[in-house]
Amino acid sequence: MTGPTRAHPWMANSAPGMIDAMLAEIGAASLAEVFEQIPQDHFRKTPLNLPPQLSSEMELKRDLLGKLRKNATCEDNLSFLGAGVWQHHVPAIVDEIVGRTEFATNVWGSYQSDHGRNQAWFEFSSQLGALLNLDVVQLPVYSWGCAIGHAIRMAARKTGRKKVLLARLSDPERLSVIRTYCQPQEMESAIEIVLVEPDVSSGRLDLADLKSKLGPDVAAIYFENPAYLGTIEAEAAQIARMTRAAGAETIVGVDPLSLGVMMAPGDYGADIVTGPVQPLGVHMNCGGGVGGFIASRDEPEYVHQYNGFLVSIAETVQPGQFGFGLACPHQNSYGQREHGNDWTGNSTYLWAIAGAVYMSLLGPDGFRELGQLIISRARYAAQQVSQVPGVRVHWPDTTFKEFVVNFDDTGLSVTEINDRLRARGIFGGKDLSGEDLGLGQSALWCVTEVHSAADIRHAANTLKEVLK
Repeated sequence: MTGPTRAHPWMANSAPGMIDAMLAEIGAASLAEVFEQIPQDHFRKTPLNLPPQLSSEMELKRDLLGKLRKNATCEDNLSFLGAGVWQHHVPAIVDEIVGRTEFATNVWGSYQSDHGRNQAWFEFSSQLGALLNLDVVQLPVYSWGCAIGHAIRMAARKTGRKKVLLARLSDPERLSVIRTYCQPQEMESAIEIVLVEPDVSSGRLDLADLKSKLGPDVAAIYFENPAYLGTIEAEAAQIARMTRAAGAETIVGVDPLSLGVMMAPGDYGADIVTGPVQPLGVHMNCGGGVGGFIASRDEPEYVHQYNGFLVSIAETVQPGQFGFGLACPHQNSYGQREHGNDWTGNSTYLWAIAGAVYMSLLGPDGFRELGQLIISRARYAAQQVSQVPGVRVHWPDTTFKEFVVNFDDTGLSVTEINDRLRARGIFGGKDLSGEDLGLGQSALWCVTEVHSAADIRHAANTLKEVLK
């Protein structure tokens, strides 16, 4: 199949004569001429160290299945991992809807041809807006970290200031993305990042340190509620008041599943809100289920700063009928390319459909029941784990679905403990020991509605066994 007279089985343009035909079509004498604008030092000097070519589809399938069998899944093991991608139950109807051809294969179209898609997007934005108590919700971007970065840049454009305050106890992955959006300090559009210290007794922001760092050069403060380590920011309204008094914007990151039991950020003074969409009916998908939303009040100074797609509803010429379309599309990079507010890129619009189905399925009562179940299970788990000799839990009574487990007194590292747990079919929490958070040998454990009380007791008993 790979002889000199036949094409490569999966590369149509490798057919004999195809390259010469393409060169003739564009008027180029050689491949080297096509790529002459690329500097020579950018070309690889040695061949790629690739495995032997697989010459048939049967060999390819066998090879891929062999690799996939090495994976250990959260269906076959008991997982307490979270920290950005969480194991939640996805109702079967969500998969049924997002798998429909008109949603799964839809990329783009006109306002007219995509009326149904636009309505589904509008339902996502309006339902999430009701949870947040905010009126404007942008369609989700690549990740929560991207959404935070865009929100910070929105605040900087709105205020004309170039500094943002963030919690020191932040997720390093999201913080890395934020640093990328804020850009190197030598660039004109750079935004300086200043970290606010925690109150070690609660894990929350130290309000005295926050007050000392708020000034006329601060564009915004960003904090999460619940935070990266699961803690709940009880003084969120006070933080918003302090920030507003300094002329800055309050940006809050929120897990939407917490809003059945926690106050909506729009009610305690948040100006811009971000968060993940993965908890809203999206599978973990090896990390590919992530996405991030941005929301705000329906005021021109906020709406005109969005960089992505806003879906709106309007009356039509036919009384009693409504149309759905994109609002302010000119201000993103699709409308103005490099002159847009920010680069939009491809976003996770299919997960907006999943979120719309999930939220409509749960309704207000469902969100309240789910939030109560998660918080009760998580605190039960924290209580069970804290009874294991040598183990202690930081801030056990002030967390939502995640909590910090410290193993300093066991004499073992988190890596060693997680290896022992994995050998017994349990994925322990995320290792925090290398994140410079001052928490020693600690792990971030996550408990959701998928964990039964029996699962939690089994994990605590297994932890006790592996620590002996």
